[in-house]
Amino acid sequence: MAETLQPDPAFTRALLRDVQALERILAEDRIETGVRRVGAEQELILVDDRRVVAPVAMDVLDTLDDARFTTELARFNVEVNVPPFEVSPTLFSELQAALDELVGRVQDAAREHGADIVLTGILPCLNQRDLSLDNMTPRDRYRRLNEATMALAEGRMLLHVTGTDELRVEHDSVMLEACNTSYQVHVQVEPDEFARFYNAAQLVTAPLLAASANSPFLFGKRLWAETRIAVFRQSIDTRAASPSLRELTPRVRFGDAWVERGVVELLEEDIVRFKTMMTKEPDEDPIEVLDAGGVPKLGCLQLHNSTIYRWNRPCYGITDGKPHLRIECRVLPSGPTVADEVANSAFWLGMMVGAADRYEDLTSRLEFGDVKANFFAAARRGLNTGFTWVDQETASAPRLIRDTLLPLAEEGLATLGVDPEEAKRYLTLIDRRVAEDMTGTRWLEKSAQAMRAAASRPERCAALTSAMISRQQSGRPVHEWRLARIEEGLGTTGPTVDQYMTTQLFTVHEDELVDLAAFIMDREKTRQILVEDEEFRLVGLISYRSLLRLLASGRIQELGGPVPVSEVMTRDPITVPPDTPVTEAIRLMRDHEVSCLPVVQDEQLVGILSERDFMPLASELLDSSFVPPD
Repeated sequence: MAETLQPDPAFTRALLRDVQALERILAEDRIETGVRRVGAEQELILVDDRRVVAPVAMDVLDTLDDARFTTELARFNVEVNVPPFEVSPTLFSELQAALDELVGRVQDAAREHGADIVLTGILPCLNQRDLSLDNMTPRDRYRRLNEATMALAEGRMLLHVTGTDELRVEHDSVMLEACNTSYQVHVQVEPDEFARFYNAAQLVTAPLLAASANSPFLFGKRLWAETRIAVFRQSIDTRAASPSLRELTPRVRFGDAWVERGVVELLEEDIVRFKTMMTKEPDEDPIEVLDAGGVPKLGCLQLHNSTIYRWNRPCYGITDGKPHLRIECRVLPSGPTVADEVANSAFWLGMMVGAADRYEDLTSRLEFGDVKANFFAAARRGLNTGFTWVDQETASAPRLIRDTLLPLAEEGLATLGVDPEEAKRYLTLIDRRVAEDMTGTRWLEKSAQAMRAAASRPERCAALTSAMISRQQSGRPVHEWRLARIEEGLGTTGPTVDQYMTTQLFTVHEDELVDLAAFIMDREKTRQILVEDEEFRLVGLISYRSLLRLLASGRIQELGGPVPVSEVMTRDPITVPPDTPVTEAIRLMRDHEVSCLPVVQDEQLVGILSERDFMPLASELLDSSFVPPD
């Protein structure tokens, strides 16, 4: 069992003193007012020419040598920080220009290291082995986050998501979080409007998510419209292995109630509900700083807040020596294009301001439970969601967005002083995306379905990734994209076993009857059955050929009763690990005259590779790389 975290009394005292200091800052009207700023953070995925992850982020950042570019948890991610803009008539054009310039710089640097960048919520070609600790960015804060999370979770993370398919995997580190790539936008708000704006942000998050979903696949499974929501919620869920019911609230959370008082209410709630995961030495006494007329950093409070992952996060910061409050929207996925992301920003900001103005008595007109249910429904179903809205109105996502929320967002942006033509330009992208049912998720789903009959899963994934890269570089929004074609992935598939193996396995125990193995073979039209023990370790293999030999030999009569699988199976079959090149697997199968190879990782059976899994590709691979023995 993993060690539990030990309390740090000095940090706790400093954390509580930071809260006292924030209350005093608010009471003494020291928070900046009269200015509205908007900023963004863009996460990117790095892939190589095979369209699998390229762990070269540190090299890319060295090439960039600019503080606006920084690390993320995984060595195949880069984060771009866009300096905040004051709201102006051309706010979103300025934001897009900045993002285009900074993302373009990352693309240029990545190419110097043999990589491309992708804007998407979850990379279609991502494999579980990409999430090993070897791919964790070598920074102390990530190591500490992993140690703290795994200590609270008692050493294991269980990811279980059910959508069209079902995914259930266990992982031994916080690297499951690295599945997700997001685009975060935040807005500066004033203390006396914080509760009203925050509640409005909570209200509009579900339709925003429905219109921007971009992550339907993980590890080859079709799951939620925005699978990131489920993955992030579980990837750092410290409740996962706990035998205690003391902590029922996940650290990744939407919330449980409307905000009544303001920002301190949320921050205090998180201190009460959650153990400190990470600590630091206090670098100031915030009360003494205030007494001296200065502005405290509230570093301990900010550190604790950074380990509580609200989808709309309250933030304290300092700009030009003045403290301010922000609301950070964390629900948006990366991509499909910068233009789409900026349109999502305009939609979110306009809806939030418009809703805060229109629904002043919001908390009495809609139960918070309905708002939370809307959020998870949108994550699962995207534009196919039905919402419960203000005053118990019900509407489909497309009707609510087009008839109610786009006009509301237009009103909100006008209130902020955004030029009407500027607002129309970006909100029209949302309108066309919804009207044509072509979010990033729908494009990925429709493209994959169109290629299903003509290609294997890894070939489809490579084609999807290559197509995304080319269309993102065109700059055209996702509703104008043509579907991906299998030809776009030719020559890019990474020929490793885990990309072609079958993971839906038919197995038996060695004490089972041969009759059961024969029944499974006949029922599932397979020619081999793997034999496992109680710990899912491979102990043998029984083939259709071995059954025929058994029948022909007359041994059934000799044994004089039911025949266990152990009497027929081949013990110690040849196996390969998941990262074996397909060419090497073909060599093994030819040299040993076998038609399948069990795939084993860490002594456990994870898949099987048979001839039919890659025969459409085999002749091409062999022609190019196989040299027959003398």
